[in-house]
Amino acid sequence: MTRALVAAGLVLWVGATLLLSTTRWFSRRPLTERLRPYTPGGLAPGNRPGLLSVESFRDVVAPVSRNVGEQVARLFGVSEDLGVRLARYHSPLDVTSFRVRQLGWVVAAFGLGGLVAVGLRLPLPLGVLAVIGLPLLAFLVLEQQVSAASSRWQRRLFLELPVVSEQIGLLLSAGYSLSGALARVADRSQGACGADLRRVVGRVRQGLTETEALREWAALADVDAVDRLVHVLALNREASDLGRLISEEARAIRRDVQRELIETIEKRGQQVWIPVTVATLLPGVIFLAVPFIQALSLFSGSGS
Repeated sequence: MTRALVAAGLVLWVGATLLLSTTRWFSRRPLTERLRPYTPGGLAPGNRPGLLSVESFRDVVAPVSRNVGEQVARLFGVSEDLGVRLARYHSPLDVTSFRVRQLGWVVAAFGLGGLVAVGLRLPLPLGVLAVIGLPLLAFLVLEQQVSAASSRWQRRLFLELPVVSEQIGLLLSAGYSLSGALARVADRSQGACGADLRRVVGRVRQGLTETEALREWAALADVDAVDRLVHVLALNREASDLGRLISEEARAIRRDVQRELIETIEKRGQQVWIPVTVATLLPGVIFLAVPFIQALSLFSGSGS
């Protein structure tokens, strides 16, 4: 009876706290909220998180989850910054949002591992493995998803770059400026290069020069072909035949793509022979083993 009263009291206290935190007379607004209507552009009411709301919990957990997540990822060999990988493939999440979501999956996996260990009455080693292994697996799965999405985006850039480079070269040869050519290709392209070029054009409109915005793209993409193309485009104010240089660079990138495709075909051709070799060796070994065993039995019988 006492335990039930204590539990009911705790539930009543939490409910009363949540209820009273929404009332103005109990929870005094901070000075910034009271001055908001009198500031330029501050007529809209601000969304103030409650005492035990999701927003306040996120504000508390976000720094811890971000720091711990970075340390654990670095412990397992993930050296590239998470913000760079998320920005590379235009993820709608920032680093803090991703780490908070990752922490939620880890906590859920921890609870599931504890329920499995207690419900199935696993031995102590298996129970510890379930409680620790499932959260670690959830963390690594989400980390691998980001890395895989980043790698796929880099692959798409590498495959689309020859066509996009040729389009930029044609536009420059036709008399377009570099910024005009980038804007036209960005508007007409729907692939990975088009999305990245739209970001480059947006950065130029924010005040960066074309060269600075392109170098920022090359550093973020981390693709050798993009880096070489950006070095050629950086000669916009120095070279008079930039269209021809870009066309040559596009042909060089296309040769790299063809070379990589040939290597992939050869590797897959070699992999085809592995099951064939295994399927051929096993019957051969069996056919050789039968007469060998028979000869051994004959010699052992004649010796006795």
